[in-house]
Formats: sequence, C-alpha cells, structure tokens
Amino acid sequence: MNFALILFGLLVLTGVLWAYDRFHARRLRVPGAPSPFWVEYGASFFPIILIVFALRSFLVEPFRIPSGSMIPTLEIGDFILVNKWTYGIRLPVINRKILDVNTPRRGEVMVFRYPADPSLDYIKRVVGLPGDRVEYLNKRLRINGDWVDLQAADDYLHRGQLRYSPSYVETLGEVAHSVLIEHDVPPFIRHVLDFPYRGNCTYTTAGVSCIVPEGHYFVMGDNRDASSDSRVWGFVPDENIVGRAFFIWFNFSDLKRIGSFH
Repeated sequence: MNFALILFGLLVLTGVLWAYDRFHARRLRVPGAPSPFWVEYGASFFPIILIVFALRSFLVEPFRIPSGSMIPTLEIGDFILVNKWTYGIRLPVINRKILDVNTPRRGEVMVFRYPADPSLDYIKRVVGLPGDRVEYLNKRLRINGDWVDLQAADDYLHRGQLRYSPSYVETLGEVAHSVLIEHDVPPFIRHVLDFPYRGNCTYTTAGVSCIVPEGHYFVMGDNRDASSDSRVWGFVPDENIVGRAFFIWFNFSDLKRIGSFH
C-alpha cells in the first residue's frame, strides 16, 4: 500500500473542497446558513492533512520494523522515526531529489525502496559507498582491502526464545554497532537474484566481493545470517533512498527500547 499516494489523494480532495467552500460556495449561501456537511468536514480536514503530509514528506516519517534482519539494533515491533531531509530534499510520491544535503555514510541505518519492488520499504545498514570494493568473506567484512574491526561481545538472547546468538561489535567508519553472526551457517550466499550491475559481484564458497557502481550503495542487515540484502538482490540506487533511521519512539512489547537507537 502506497500510503504517501493515499495521503496525497486525500490532500488534493480536501484541498479542492476547502477552495470550493472558501472562494465559491460561501458567496452563494444565505448569510448565516450552514455549509453542507460534506463541504464542512472536507474543508476542516484540509489543514490537518496538509500539516501531516508536509511533516511526513520533508521532515520525519514513522516506520514499523516488520522483520528480524536488523537484530540486535532494531527488533521486530520497533516503531522508528526516519529523517527525510538528511540525504536531500525529495518531492513526495515520486521521490525525486530536488536539493542535495548530505550523502549516506558507512554505518548509518537507511530506509529505502526495495530495488526489486519499489512499493516495499526496506531498512538496512550502509556498508559500501559508490566506488567501494566490498567483500564479505568467511563472515568477515573487508572494504577497499581493509578488514573492518570486529570485536567479540556477550552472546545475544533472542527475546521470547531460549536461543543465543554470537554477538560482535563492528566498527564502520565512526559507527560502532552490534552484529549477530551464526558460525554454523555456511558463508556462501544462497538464492542470488539477477540484479542490475550483477557483473560487479563475484560469488565464491567463501562469500561475495562487489564493486559498488556510481550512484548506488551496498547495504547489509546486522543479523548477518538472517538478512536478505545487497549480497542477494544487489545495490540500492540513490533515487530509492527514503531517509536515515535515527530513533525508536515506541515498542508495545518492551517500553525500555524507546530512545535506545540513534
């Protein structure tokens, strides 16, 4: 469901009713006579929808985490806020950039439209920038020939399950974050899709090596062995970017998670 398109449609509809009432219908009514209910209600909702549309399109947008691919950073059921302007101002609905602000940096958590189906929103961590050589070999990440620092941490207990996963602290650029790596899962990438610039990637039994094309980004989930990401379906083009995730504002199952991500 394209909520932005639905909201835009409501904005247009209520805006037309507001303009009709403001500039035409009022002049035809007997002084003191009430407006028709469909005009009154439609026109009264217009400023509210306008404010919501502007905030959601240009400032912040709420999202709900539907899967465990970003565990332990983000858990299923987390409600997060996404900064819509940090990567540039984009026209709503068509998502076309009209003003550059910043570009994604390694380590940031980004929301984007899934390249294989732009009607879906995905969330992953930015690993590779345009021109980078990204290698994920035997469960270790290497960028432009340098191994990314990886330090062992306490095992992670999955919420609601009697199951632990090995946890590590990985440092991408200036961002230190936790990742889960299951050592009993083979390192080779299964079920690789046919994606644009597929020839930029080489797959072996040890993993994958890719050169990120210009205007694209390589992203991965923090739950490395339970994430379908750039290793499987390719690179994220700049025009698919929605914004940067920066805050957990609610979780029905665990109120302590509020504000735990930035």
